[in-house]
Amino acid sequence: MMDATTLSGEAIAAGSLAPARRRLSWLMLSPAVGLLAVWAFVPLAMTLVYSFRRYNLLYPERNGFVGIRNYEYLLSDPSFWTAILNTLVLVLGVLAVTIVLGTVFSLLLNQNFPGRAAARLMVIAPFFVLPPVAALIWKNLLFDPLNGFIAWLLHLAGLPAIAWFTHVPMLALMVIVAWEWTPFATLILLTALQSLDPEQLEAARMDGAGPTNRVIYIVLPHLARPAAITIMMESIFLLSIFAEILTTTAGGPGEATTTLTYLIYIRALLNFDIGGASAAGVLAIVLANIVAFFLMRAVARNLEA
Repeated sequence: MMDATTLSGEAIAAGSLAPARRRLSWLMLSPAVGLLAVWAFVPLAMTLVYSFRRYNLLYPERNGFVGIRNYEYLLSDPSFWTAILNTLVLVLGVLAVTIVLGTVFSLLLNQNFPGRAAARLMVIAPFFVLPPVAALIWKNLLFDPLNGFIAWLLHLAGLPAIAWFTHVPMLALMVIVAWEWTPFATLILLTALQSLDPEQLEAARMDGAGPTNRVIYIVLPHLARPAAITIMMESIFLLSIFAEILTTTAGGPGEATTTLTYLIYIRALLNFDIGGASAAGVLAIVLANIVAFFLMRAVARNLEA
C-alpha cells in the first residue's frame, strides 16, 4: 500500500500539471475560437464602418465619410418607423398565437388517446418545413383567391373569396409564421408538462378540484417558466423573419408588410445603398439587443421566483 508521502507527492505532481494542461487546452481551442471571433466581429465591424460612409454600388466613386448623416436620414424616414411598427406587430402577434396554441396543443397531446404518437408527429412536423416552402404552400395552395383550399371552403359556404395578400397582408403573414413556430412552442411546453408530478394533480383531484381548476392553478403556473423561455427564443428568431416576406408579399402592398429586416434588404440589394442599409443594420442590432436584454431579465426573474 502507498503511504501518505507517496500520495501527497502524486497530488503535488498532478497540481503542477494542471496549469500546463489548461494552457494546452486553450492552445488547441484557440484556432476555433479565433475563427468564430473573425466570423462574428469582422462583418459587424464592416457594417459599423460603412454606416458612417456614403457608399452606393451604382456610384462607387462617390465614397466618403459622412458621419451620422445616414442615421439622421434613416431616423427621419417614415419608412423606417413603419418597418419598426410592422416588426413589432408581427413579432407580438406571432408570439401570442404560438404560445396560446402551443399551450392548447401540449395539453391535448399530453392525454392518452389512440394515435397519440402520430398526432404529435403531425403537430410538430411544420417546424421542419423550410420557410420559403411553407410560404409557397400557403400562398399557392391555401390562400390563393381563385384555386386555394380556403377559397373553395368559402365558396361552399356561399361566401366570397378573400385576396389575403391584398386585403389583409399582415394577418396572412402572421398566419404563415405562426404555423411554422407553433410546433416549437408545443414541443417545449409538452416537454415541460411531462415533468409535472402526476401525484400533485391526483391530490388536487381528490381534494375536489375539477379539470378547469387543475389546469388554471397547477398546470399553467407550471408552464410559466418554459413559456417565458419559449418567448425569448422565438423573439430572437422572429425579429429576423425574411424568407416568408420575400416569397409572399415582397414587403407590400405598399409598405404593409415591410419589416426592419426587409427594409435593410431593400436598401442594400434593391437600392444598392450600402451606407443606409448598414445604418439600418446597426439600429436593428441595437433593437435586437435591447429586446434580448429585457427578455433575459424577465426570464431570469421568472426562474428565480
